[in-house]
Amino acid sequence: MGSVLDDQQVATFHRDGYLVVEDFASKESCAALKAAAEEIVDKFRPPTRPSVFRTDEQTRVSDREFLQSGGGVSCFFEADAFGQDGKLRTEKALSINKIGHAMHDLHPEFERFTYTPELASVAADIGLADALALQSMYIFKQPHIGGEVGCHQDATFLYTDPITVTGFWFAIEDATLDNGCLWAAPGGHNTALRKLFKRAAQSDEAGTLFAELDPTPLPSPSELVPLEVPAGTLVVLHGLLPHWSDVNRSPKSRHAYSVHCISAAAEYPSWNWLQRPANMPLRALAA
Repeated sequence: MGSVLDDQQVATFHRDGYLVVEDFASKESCAALKAAAEEIVDKFRPPTRPSVFRTDEQTRVSDREFLQSGGGVSCFFEADAFGQDGKLRTEKALSINKIGHAMHDLHPEFERFTYTPELASVAADIGLADALALQSMYIFKQPHIGGEVGCHQDATFLYTDPITVTGFWFAIEDATLDNGCLWAAPGGHNTALRKLFKRAAQSDEAGTLFAELDPTPLPSPSELVPLEVPAGTLVVLHGLLPHWSDVNRSPKSRHAYSVHCISAAAEYPSWNWLQRPANMPLRALAA
């Protein structure tokens, strides 16, 4: 198909490092994806020691389930989901932080939502004509406990040489100031990559570490602009763009679906935390 983005939108993306495209996904497709995510959670049976996803760098959990999730569909709990007694504070459906990280290849509803000519065209329009779908996440941002995601650059976590990772973030529900919308640093992609998040060893058992590349601090929340968007909006994020989201302090969830793509021509190091099994090669967005 032809271009989805016009010249002004492409210029805006390259100037700001992000682009907001409202009405990209239909209400029906958002509702179907939300229902699919809720069904996954409903069928999820937590292990004796459930995996908790922590979003601050000091306490980020890199357990075996997390390191193996590149080729599966796993549920990760919110950090504040459990009380001091080790039991869930509320029902399971309201305690999951996210699902990751290969639903786009393993679940038919997520596959339909991801592999579309329209999304492939957007990727091509911004210069990623050979986009491979690397990772998917369904993020719940639960009422009252949906955790803060500290300011970060996606290339820290999904590094390629050269840097090509691009985020395609879909608002499945309205994203507002109250329920923890995205915030971004316009033009912030024109700076260096600060850190790399690496496997401590090339196994699923050895954990992870951060390697500092540039000591320059990332912007504080006061230096960012909010991206309040309605459901169905696509936000395209450059891999070097600093972005952040606050805690959800409201009674309303903020469901979102995120797909990260990389160039087929770039090198994807074996020390990246997210690795796919050898029998699950990455697929191109474009059919």
